Amino acid sequence: MFVELMPLLAGRTVLITVAKVDDKTLRVNVIPTQAKADENPALTTPLTYTGPPEELDAELGKHLAGDVQTHQQTASTLAEAKATLEAAAKAAQEEAKRKAEERKKATQKPSATATPASSAPDEPVPASASTGTLGLFPLTTVESAPAESKGCRLSP
Repeated sequence: MFVELMPLLAGRTVLITVAKVDDKTLRVNVIPTQAKADENPALTTPLTYTGPPEELDAELGKHLAGDVQTHQQTASTLAEAKATLEAAAKAAQEEAKRKAEERKKATQKPSATATPASSAPDEPVPASASTGTLGLFPLTTVESAPAESKGCRLSP
């Protein structure tokens, strides 16, 4: 049993409790402690084995070996996932920083190369048209109709 626990004991303390359930049954709890403060709680899940002492003597080592192997695989998978997430977050931050710098450079270039207008434009240009983005309301042109003093005529 202790040979099977050695890989788990390499990185953490393991608490083992044994309790008598009835005259023919024992309950063994194997509780891995937290190795680091930021460690995933899945790695500290207790294992419980219940059975007669003879069966626990014969089988507990095999069960522990399987559980320790699963524990190590879970720890490895969690470490890989954490490293992948950290790398993705770092790449996303760098991409956002790069895009922000590109936008900053793009806004500085037109203002530095802009020439003053010689005359006022014939029609005002809406802000959304000058930025190339869509506005909240569609662009419409207002046509002036001749004013009539006594009513309005519609022609087909």
